[in-house]
Amino acid sequence: MSTPATTMPVHAMLVLGTRPEAIKLAPVARAMAAGPQFEPIVVTTGQHREMLHQMLGMLGVDVRIALDVMRTRQQLSDLTARLVRELGTVLREQRPDLVVVQGDTTTALAGALAAFYEKIPVAHVEAGLRTGVIDNPFPEELNRSLIGRIARWHFAPTPAAARHLTDEGVPDEQVFTTGNTVIDNLLWVLAEGSGTSAFRTDAGARDADMIRRAGPKRILVTLHRRENQGERMRGMGRALTRLARRGDVEIVLPLHKSPAVRDALLPELDGQRGIKLVEPLDYLDFAATLAECDLVLTDSGGIQEEAPSLAKPSLVLRTTTERPEAVEAGAARLIGTDPDAIVTWAERLLDDPAEYRRMATAGNPFGDGEAARRILGQLAEDFAADVPVGLTASGPYSTA
Repeated sequence: MSTPATTMPVHAMLVLGTRPEAIKLAPVARAMAAGPQFEPIVVTTGQHREMLHQMLGMLGVDVRIALDVMRTRQQLSDLTARLVRELGTVLREQRPDLVVVQGDTTTALAGALAAFYEKIPVAHVEAGLRTGVIDNPFPEELNRSLIGRIARWHFAPTPAAARHLTDEGVPDEQVFTTGNTVIDNLLWVLAEGSGTSAFRTDAGARDADMIRRAGPKRILVTLHRRENQGERMRGMGRALTRLARRGDVEIVLPLHKSPAVRDALLPELDGQRGIKLVEPLDYLDFAATLAECDLVLTDSGGIQEEAPSLAKPSLVLRTTTERPEAVEAGAARLIGTDPDAIVTWAERLLDDPAEYRRMATAGNPFGDGEAARRILGQLAEDFAADVPVGLTASGPYSTA
């Protein structure tokens, strides 16, 4: 793909509010800042305010505008209204050439919607993920579907995600398979080598076949998803306690800041031997912790994409996943949320070397670390073209 030079830099507003958005948009922001074709305007909404700004500095991203939209236990409707209103004000002040959003958060939806209202074209990074169940995950499945009706550029991480979009009627010329920018960032961070693992012992270099090695088997757990909170998450906590009682595992769980997550997990896990609860890790430390673990238990999304690059099997504690590629490749397994199933599948991987090896060596279907380069190449090509860049191209979504 060619990347024609533009006479004036394209002013690109990158809107992000959560840690995953920051991680996945950082490679795009860094690449834009490194050349003359784009001027990145990074706007943070404060959805994960405490986690964001220090991490963005570590990732080489400069924040231009910082909003403060979060209120204690606010309703989604209130958050969405506040985001659209405040982002609309910023867009009218800055008048960027395009808005870039990532994924499926409330910030991403509000950023796309506010840009649409201001008639500014939208680029959607990590487009096309679908479970087919409108409220699972909630509200992410609806968010990403709605962004799919707004965006001018759809940067899909995999061919399957691209097919979801074209099946929904998005014109082929608006859909681009790029790989996932999370792999770009993971490889960049690990090359920097400045993170510190949260696991207690220092085992040095760890190969994929952990079964043959002595010492505790290291399990990294991430839990936060809204539909899992409450009794379901308390059951997950009880499953982790059962695994810890084996005596041969070391479990690290970075506790999400959400009060609902802490209310569910702290009574079950606080003080349990073999379980280390830590505050949310900055991304450098999280990457180092992921690199040191043997097994991942998660209800998160991004870690399903990162773990296969490091040969770490993942058990996905959800009933649906918008990332079936990892499951289909054999690098992850969707096991649901039942505590007995969690214990059964974790012990199978901990105790069966052949099963562990099959998952650890499955490979990563989500990319090669070149996604940001492909995204910028396409945007530069389109902005340098003779035809004006509008909200949409031709096809059923045209506003012409």
